[in-house]
Amino acid sequence: MVFCPDTGEKSTGVNVTPHSLVTEENVRAALKADKGSDAQLVSWSVVDFTKPGDNYACVVSSVEVKFSLHGQNSEVVYVVKLNPCRALECMKVLTLIAFEKEVKFYLILVPELNSLLNEVGFKSLRVPRCLYGSVESDKEIVFLEDLRARGFRMVEGKQGLDVAHATLIVEELARLHAASCLLQDRTPGQDLTVTYDFLLKDWATKKVKGMEDLMTLLQKQVKAAVEILKNIEGYETAATWAESLIPKIPDIFDEQLSMTRYNVICHGDCWNNNILFRYDDEGEPVEVMLLDLQINRFASPATDLSYFLYSSLTGDVRKPNLDAFLSTYHTTFTTVMDAAGKDMIFTLSQLKDEFKDKILVGALIGMAMAPIILMEPEDIPDFSKTNNEEYDKMLDDLKSKTVELFHTNSLLPSRFLSIFDELMEAKIIA
Repeated sequence: MVFCPDTGEKSTGVNVTPHSLVTEENVRAALKADKGSDAQLVSWSVVDFTKPGDNYACVVSSVEVKFSLHGQNSEVVYVVKLNPCRALECMKVLTLIAFEKEVKFYLILVPELNSLLNEVGFKSLRVPRCLYGSVESDKEIVFLEDLRARGFRMVEGKQGLDVAHATLIVEELARLHAASCLLQDRTPGQDLTVTYDFLLKDWATKKVKGMEDLMTLLQKQVKAAVEILKNIEGYETAATWAESLIPKIPDIFDEQLSMTRYNVICHGDCWNNNILFRYDDEGEPVEVMLLDLQINRFASPATDLSYFLYSSLTGDVRKPNLDAFLSTYHTTFTTVMDAAGKDMIFTLSQLKDEFKDKILVGALIGMAMAPIILMEPEDIPDFSKTNNEEYDKMLDDLKSKTVELFHTNSLLPSRFLSIFDELMEAKIIA
């Protein structure tokens, strides 16, 4: 593994494109980390494999590498994540935070978390191997193993994940969270953010300059929700509640993501597009991989669970299985803690209370993301072609498309309204 820190040098940004950030130097570094110092680079090329609409905080591509090792010619493919080189100011801020957090998570935190899990008899975290990462400003890049070679693939998100897929994810989140508790236990009285200060940098809090534009996106999507709800009988109270929430959204995220008595290292962005699965011969999911750890944070575990369950599941899967998901999560977490001889940090009852307390993180993300998940790629905003002056118009267009989609896409109404049904049942909306 190779980590290239920020050198302090600033790129001019002139004629810089994401793909131009891939250099022979960093390809060689990744190859050496992967295959050893005896591997000799023969040739390499950048090959795109993602679809329009897949890339948000970064550009994802791949590098196909030909090399020789001990007289044998071979090939390997690496997935690369690249600075998107966007003009929009808030996206520049997000890029800076995202790459620092992800590179340091993979190359600094993961080895320590895996060592602790391995010591008590558990397998390493199910995340891709990171072979090279640079956080040099305006030239950020990460090389990861290509999990497609091991049979992992993404599930189409439009239908939402089923119980089998979701169960694997809550179990892996529990392992990540529990491993962070074991790491925390090594420095009692001093939380992990002192040693790993990148955990404190969070796009969703008011403490980060430039994040106002991303909060504006959420606010516009909730405005679309209000417009939809006002025209549906039985949702008048929900519409009034959602409208009252709009000016408070930055404060809500700030409060919900603040550290609590149950602090753990969270994934931060666990949803369908950031997860891969491997299947058995019968087509059943047997293993999960968590990707895109660009928003990792130190916060309540309930924020990860809420974010995942409301962004990636439909109501008819989430609601009847919520208790089972939380119970599975708690059992997995407890198993790791027991193996290490440590006390569990919360009971199942306390976890359920914490989930309800942090439900707005997931609910707001679900409101905003459900329409985007169901949109066609050409209708999803392309931040790479947006500047600061065009941003408001882009958000207004997205709001209009969201309202229109509610009436034209048969999958959206139930997925969207189920969020409000559950909030009303839980007396969050009253």
